[in-house]
Amino acid sequence: MRHRTVGDLMTTSVVKVRQDTGFKEIAKLLAEYTITAVPVVDDDERVVGVVSEADLLRKEAAQLDPAGLLPVLRPGPGDRAKAEATTAEGLMNGPAVTARPQWTAVEAAQVMERHHVKRLPVVDEADRLVGLVSRADLLRVFLRGDSAIREEISGEVLVHTLGVTPGAITVRVVGGRVSLRGTVERKSLVPVVVRLCQSVDGVVDVSAELHHHLDDTSAATDPEASRRAGLAT
Repeated sequence: MRHRTVGDLMTTSVVKVRQDTGFKEIAKLLAEYTITAVPVVDDDERVVGVVSEADLLRKEAAQLDPAGLLPVLRPGPGDRAKAEATTAEGLMNGPAVTARPQWTAVEAAQVMERHHVKRLPVVDEADRLVGLVSRADLLRVFLRGDSAIREEISGEVLVHTLGVTPGAITVRVVGGRVSLRGTVERKSLVPVVVRLCQSVDGVVDVSAELHHHLDDTSAATDPEASRRAGLAT
């Protein structure tokens, strides 16, 4: 089984800025390229932070309302420093949360969720910028065709990985939803089949109606059965 990696999904033409890039230049880049954030790199192309629209808006939010109708915001020391910053170094959030090209889409998605970010700069072993992966990029795994998913499950998962006899399980895929019907040799194999199918890129859901020839779970779950099995040997 081969999962699509961050290296497969990332954008390699990345808009980036230096630490001394000015506020207006950053705002211009965001508008020109229709993006919401840019990584900040040092002179060695190492990622040191990220500047987003939210970071720039702090300056706008800190301004007084010309009409005097809105309450004055009183930001904390950190927000105040960002509101007063004029270059990427002062505006950015750092250190940057980054990804590696060899990560799977699942790994990158978990890091995004954990850190509440929408994109990750991708760096090599020396922490140099090599790409950028966004939520939209990760969702591309779900654009795989149903036939490709079915072929991977039927061939790679069932036959090559698990050793299931070809044709023993019928695989149907509609809209990324996988249906499995058939028979496996051992009962303990059923949850393994389901779990591996769920991990295939592009799968949305898995339902299974799987029978078995041998129940190899009884002795493991029934202490008395285990004792009897031991006496019998």
